[in-house]
Amino acid sequence: MFLIETERLTITEFTPDMAQAVHENSLDDDNRRFVPDEVFETIEEAAETIEFLMSQYGKGDGPLVYPVLMKDKTNIGYVQAVPIDNGVWEIGYHIGESYRKHGYAAEAVKAFMPVIMKRIGINKMTGICLAENIASQKVMEKCGFILEYRGIDNYQGEQREICRYWYKAD
Repeated sequence: MFLIETERLTITEFTPDMAQAVHENSLDDDNRRFVPDEVFETIEEAAETIEFLMSQYGKGDGPLVYPVLMKDKTNIGYVQAVPIDNGVWEIGYHIGESYRKHGYAAEAVKAFMPVIMKRIGINKMTGICLAENIASQKVMEKCGFILEYRGIDNYQGEQREICRYWYKAD
C-alpha cells in the first residue's frame, strides 16, 4: 500500500468509493482550461478512470496517480508521475478549487517527489504547464523545479506556450 503522510495531508491509493470526489474536484474552470483531459463529467467516468489507475499500482510503467486527502479523509485532489517518452517522467497535480491557496499542492508535491522517484528508479523528473498557469509554475518553483524552457511546444496535441521545468534529486 502506497502511503505518504505530511503534517496536513495523506497521499495514498485510490479506492472505488472516491469517484464522487474525483468527479467534483475535476469540474472547476481551471481544470477545464489547463488539463481538459482530466475533467470527468460524470461519476461513472471518474469511476472508470479510478479503476484503470488502480490497475496501474504495482506496475512500473505508469501512470502512477494517487489521491491527496486531508487528515479527515476529504479527497482534495491528486499527485501523479506519468511516463512521457524515452524514460522521462512528468509530475502532475491538481487540487480542487475549494481547497486552493492553502499550500496543499506544494506540500503534496514536496512529499511525493522523493518517494515516487525512488520507487520508479529515476533521479530527474520534468514538470510542464501552460505559460498562463501561474499557480502551477509557483508550485513547481516552491518544490525545487528549475525552469528549463519557456516557449511554443506541443501541449495536449496543440501548439501552445508552455513552461518546462526539471527537478533533480540530491
